[in-house]
Amino acid sequence: MTTTSGSLPPAAARQVSLYTDLAREVRAAGLLDRRPYAYAGRLVALVAAFAVATALLLTLGESWWQLGVAALFGVLFTQTAFLCHDGAHRQVFSSGRANDWAARILGDLVVGLSHGWWMRKHTRHHANPNKIGSDDDVGPGVLLWTPEDAARRQGVAGWLAARQGTLFFPLLTLEGLNLHVGAVRTVLGRAPLAHRRTEIALLAVRLLGWPTLLVVVLGPGLGLAFLAVELAVFGVYMGASFAPNHKGMPLVPRDSRLDFLSRQVLTSRNVRGGRLVDWAMGGLNLQVEHHLFPSMPSMSLRRARPIVRRYCAEHDVPYTEAGIVESYVIVVRHLNRVGLGDRDPFACPFVVERRTG
Repeated sequence: MTTTSGSLPPAAARQVSLYTDLAREVRAAGLLDRRPYAYAGRLVALVAAFAVATALLLTLGESWWQLGVAALFGVLFTQTAFLCHDGAHRQVFSSGRANDWAARILGDLVVGLSHGWWMRKHTRHHANPNKIGSDDDVGPGVLLWTPEDAARRQGVAGWLAARQGTLFFPLLTLEGLNLHVGAVRTVLGRAPLAHRRTEIALLAVRLLGWPTLLVVVLGPGLGLAFLAVELAVFGVYMGASFAPNHKGMPLVPRDSRLDFLSRQVLTSRNVRGGRLVDWAMGGLNLQVEHHLFPSMPSMSLRRARPIVRRYCAEHDVPYTEAGIVESYVIVVRHLNRVGLGDRDPFACPFVVERRTG
């Protein structure tokens, strides 16, 4: 089709208009407005919870009850990671610089994650969710997301791949350690990284200071047990919050082109639930709305949900939701099916049919 310079083909223009109309409605409802007081409340609550957890750590002594405190720290580090995620998406402040520094301090110094690594990986994911070759979240690793990748695993690796769904939650106990290792590799690597020295300093304080504090306060044996429990809870909580969002949803082939609205909605899954689920999953349970409007404050996503659902229904764009247990069952079954060699990972025909241009 021939088009004039600077113009879009009619089909593409219609798809752009689809998202533009939805964005206009959402903006008119005030859902993209910053909510600094709500975030201030979250930060105050987190600081208070960390103060209580630290007081317990310092006063309980060498007691095995400290393992319960370790689990509490795992939860608090994950909740801080959710706040860091919102800052990285520039949901908190109107200033991009303020958001970046808040996310960098929270991520590197408190949680032990590299802000630079997160921005690089997560930006690619948001640009092309579930697209083979473009989204690192569906690239081959410990877990495999396409039968072609699984078929290449032989021997023990092949045996593990065939059971990767069953092993999914046990493997998540190692995810916390994996995230810390990834942070260190990023800041010490050769790839370009803004504020590398700052990230190295912040991560050194967090990743060396925290274990040292535990060993000094609790002794080597209990200190290491505390650290293991905290890391396991952190890893499982993080993985269980992010996995339902896209795992088991259609994969987008390398050569497929989708308009923005279809690309974000068709590959995302919401987890049903009320305000408690919103808090527990940091707003990630409302993944469709988050992917359509990444800079929307997470506490506004629930108000956007009925608008997006109605709009998708009116324009025949499938909108997916599942209960929390149901979503985990879907993820586990998908992983096992891929590992066992199911040759139909692109099981949703609309993924390859909705093209623009």
